[in-house]
Amino acid sequence: MGKNKYIETPEKMWELFEAYNLELKGKPILQHDFVGKDAESVRREKERPLTFEGFQNYLDDTGLIGVIEQYFENRDGRYSDYVGICSRIKRKIRQDQIEGGMAGIYNPSITQRLNNLTERQDITSKGDKVNLPEWMTTKK
Repeated sequence: MGKNKYIETPEKMWELFEAYNLELKGKPILQHDFVGKDAESVRREKERPLTFEGFQNYLDDTGLIGVIEQYFENRDGRYSDYVGICSRIKRKIRQDQIEGGMAGIYNPSITQRLNNLTERQDITSKGDKVNLPEWMTTKK
């Protein structure tokens, strides 16, 4: 008989993710700022983005489970029932980050890098000789 899973069902994992989402979105980051001609000190609320690491820490902080990677990696096929819900969780995190970046809620540059959305163009010659036009090589 195999060891019982800490998260008994995929439905339970989704419930935990939704609880993480509610807790996270209910506790905005307070950014200290200064406004106006008198530089009045204020605290601005900034929405927190969903992250896989945040979900892991939430589960660890609740004392339920310290390591969740095995569910997402489906090690030895022991977590096949969780593949769909793990995929959904990853998509929800990605959606939150992309939409937040596009709306300017989160830093778009960081959002792009985290989600491999940066535009990449190879502008090198790959080691081949580049023949420049004569006007670019002659000195005046």
